[in-house]
Amino acid sequence: QVQLEESGGGSVQAGGSLRLACRFSGYGYSSYCMGWFRQTPGKEREGVASINSDGSTSYADSGKGRFTISKDNAKNTLYLQMNSLEPEDTAMYYCAASGVPRIYCSRFIFRDNYWGQGTQVTVSS
Repeated sequence: QVQLEESGGGSVQAGGSLRLACRFSGYGYSSYCMGWFRQTPGKEREGVASINSDGSTSYADSGKGRFTISKDNAKNTLYLQMNSLEPEDTAMYYCAASGVPRIYCSRFIFRDNYWGQGTQVTVSS
């Protein structure tokens, strides 16, 4: 059974930075497509960034140039470095793990995936 646990959220001012972490428990971490999603009240969950098992990464337009996704296979941990944060980045951020093919991973099409409990990011102006 896979379990995901996010950490690193918090409150920052616009222009600030945060690094989110997602600890993966279970087997097969290095083979999963991993991703970060976010959700605000009344809106659908949206993909922010993803990383394939081969290390290739994809980003939603909202985070390109500001966010960096990475993973440490030795620590079974996924990261999201967020710089130049904007109030529009305020959301609950979720970590996800999925066995979907590479092309789905790059398009944030996660199916039958595992979710973490989420970590709140609040950016004030």
